[in-house]
Amino acid sequence: MSVFDNSRQDPDNSRIILEQLVATRVIPNYALYGDQAQPSWHNSFDFEWIPQRSRSYNWKIRPHKHDAFIQILYLTQGGGEALIDNARLRMQAPCLVLIPAQSVHGFDFSPEVDGPVVTAAQRPLESLASVVMPELLHTLRQPAVIALDKTSDHVEVLMPLFLAIEREAHSHAPGQMAMGLSLLTAVCVHIARLGKAVEPLALKVNSRKSQQIEKFRAMVDADYKKHLPIATYADALSITPGQLSRLCREVLGMSGLDVINARLIHEAQRELIYTTASIKQLANILGFSDETYFGRFFRKHTGLSPREFRAKALEPMAG
Repeated sequence: MSVFDNSRQDPDNSRIILEQLVATRVIPNYALYGDQAQPSWHNSFDFEWIPQRSRSYNWKIRPHKHDAFIQILYLTQGGGEALIDNARLRMQAPCLVLIPAQSVHGFDFSPEVDGPVVTAAQRPLESLASVVMPELLHTLRQPAVIALDKTSDHVEVLMPLFLAIEREAHSHAPGQMAMGLSLLTAVCVHIARLGKAVEPLALKVNSRKSQQIEKFRAMVDADYKKHLPIATYADALSITPGQLSRLCREVLGMSGLDVINARLIHEAQRELIYTTASIKQLANILGFSDETYFGRFFRKHTGLSPREFRAKALEPMAG
């Protein structure tokens, strides 16, 4: 087993592609390859075969990102190239590709490509991992392209897991979400084991800018409830607020403030759906001075009040 050769990385060319996208429009936010993203609470996981969607796009998936979804591809035939943040990497079956939420990525597949792709809400998956295997969180948050030896035990075990996920994705049986996320966790455990058996794929290390973005996002994840100003994060990174904002737009397609607000909104949505906390309690949990301020903030970013959002999101679940 070995990680793919990084010799074909072309950071400068990839950077130019991303800069052109950002200059013309915000990097597209997709749920799957070519679909506009559904709200992050809409489905916890989805299953497809790679050709289902990539064929209609002539096997080329332009750079995009998922705000709340992690994506795992298992190439069983063919190959191609993956653009992940600032790295361009070769893929050749059999291999696994892991794309965490917020990672800008695109694909240039060969026409004979095949294999499953699972898209899942990252936060619920992380919540499960934090209970059953906390060290798995690192795996879930790092992009990876991992080559597999065709004789590896992992190759024999992975496909039955993916096929079981496919069955759950198409069923409406009780416990569908629990079963799907549990099976996906098993896939991620295999990825983590593979990661320990090979040299890590240093996608982020190859770019100082990407390293800074990862540090920023980690700080936001730890302190978003404190509502810290951009200047505080910039000081911690030893850059100016303007540099941090430009960096976020270049790599993530959004401003630094947008990153912070998106994290707050995502947590608010999760709490509204998966807890029974009152709006006042939730405002306090998320660090807002009062319920009214929280309501204005939430409506500005979602177009709905917290109560309207909760009712709309829970309505399908009640049926």
